[in-house]
Amino acid sequence: MESSASREHAAAWGETTVTKPKVVLGVSGGIAAYKACELLRRFTESGHDVRVVPTDSALHFVGAATWSALSGNPVSTEVWDAVHEVPHVRIGQAADLVVVAPATADMLAKAAHGLADDLLTNTLLTARCPVVFAPAMHTEMWEHPATQENVATLRRRGAVVVEPAVGRLTGVDTGKGRLPDPGEIFEVCRRILARGVTAPDLAGRHVVVSAGGTREPLDPVRYLGNRSSGKQGYALAKAAAARGARVTLVEANTGLPDPAGVDVVHTGTAVQLREAVLKAAADADAVVMAAAVADFRPATYAPGKIKKTDDGGAPTIELVRNPDILAELSADRALPGQVVVGFAAETDDVLANGRAKLARKGCDLLVVNEVGERKTFGSEENEAVVLAADGTETPVPYGPKEALAETVWDLVLPRLRERTT
Repeated sequence: MESSASREHAAAWGETTVTKPKVVLGVSGGIAAYKACELLRRFTESGHDVRVVPTDSALHFVGAATWSALSGNPVSTEVWDAVHEVPHVRIGQAADLVVVAPATADMLAKAAHGLADDLLTNTLLTARCPVVFAPAMHTEMWEHPATQENVATLRRRGAVVVEPAVGRLTGVDTGKGRLPDPGEIFEVCRRILARGVTAPDLAGRHVVVSAGGTREPLDPVRYLGNRSSGKQGYALAKAAAARGARVTLVEANTGLPDPAGVDVVHTGTAVQLREAVLKAAADADAVVMAAAVADFRPATYAPGKIKKTDDGGAPTIELVRNPDILAELSADRALPGQVVVGFAAETDDVLANGRAKLARKGCDLLVVNEVGERKTFGSEENEAVVLAADGTETPVPYGPKEALAETVWDLVLPRLRERTT
């Protein structure tokens, strides 16, 4: 039976059903407002009940009729419309998620300082659900100290502020500040709703994730590499972003699109990946080394393609060891209490080799899984056992790599709390 509280919740929204997740899509006045139509479509087609709350300036880019037709709900910018329903309070109270896309520099400033001069800013103040901001603006505006302080304030309060993408901006400008792909924004929101928590538990944290497989050049056309697709590392980065963390993803040769809300550093070799990871780890609360880093590289690089010889022989390739990034991170932590997580891909004696590697590397957690030509590499699924330095072991059954990613962060989180309290 529907409770009176549920009926009030539905009435405040203007609907008679309470079965669909209720999402407020705030739209502020930037040229990227048209992209929010695609985000709205993804929400409605996946069964969400969406109330669009644009600002007055947003309506210069996309009209109220479009938002109303696409959402099936009334659209207003004013706190004075339908006053008897107290919309400036009820819309935020009834929401399961509020996402502002695009979020202009002006909107971020208003939200950070608690201003409430229209329906959207009032909704942000009354919302007690997760709030996501997807910024879009010119690079200079994003990088301005005032904007960065406002973003830091919002994150500290528990809001998820996704990092803007790098690309073409208004006019001929190119740089960081482009609205992330609507599909990526939707993925962040989906993960937040699926977890069913009010506040992101990694808010205010900076985490570093490595992904992919390094390639060690032999000559201009050949390299030594491995089969890693980077999908597990990307799953870890996306999960951390949805949990409110500032995420730096150091990738090697994945070819995957940059996930929304994540700073991505592209590398190729083990030496390049090491440099990028150590730089990013300087202020990181946790580092997760999911990349498959080559243990060896050719001792010399041939400036021209190595040719076959007439005698039928094959060249001898001398190898040298690459730096052990995981051991280096574990032995020389950039910050007191920094949590370090490693991955161990094994083909036999999986747990025995994993336990030995955990002791040898000195990390806090080691994710151990069995690999092979038809196992894990390139797959959307994974299974593993997470070994901890304290002797505990957490098996993760076969399933989506997203599930393993969530388990890893679930295990990292209490270790962060232990070391900072």
